[in-house]
Amino acid sequence: MKNIVKAPLVTEKNTIHNAAGTYVFEVDQKADKVEIRKAVEKNFSVKVDSVRTAVCRGHSKQTKFGRTNAPRWKKAFVKLKAGEKIALFEGA
Repeated sequence: MKNIVKAPLVTEKNTIHNAAGTYVFEVDQKADKVEIRKAVEKNFSVKVDSVRTAVCRGHSKQTKFGRTNAPRWKKAFVKLKAGEKIALFEGA
């Protein structure tokens, strides 16, 4: 089985989402919403209400060695059922 959830995304904006019960993760680009839901429920022992995904475009950058391209990546907004929390984001 592939590693679906790669890393949690912790930013100021995502911290505001956390207060509403929505957590943001970087996920595998080929993973669909059902796979993401199952992976989060299994890894963090929580019940997921909904999953939204967004594919973030890679950008090109000019360096002294030439032009490079950052890869595309996918993030998932996972909304948990009422009363559920992920301890990783809560600092426990």
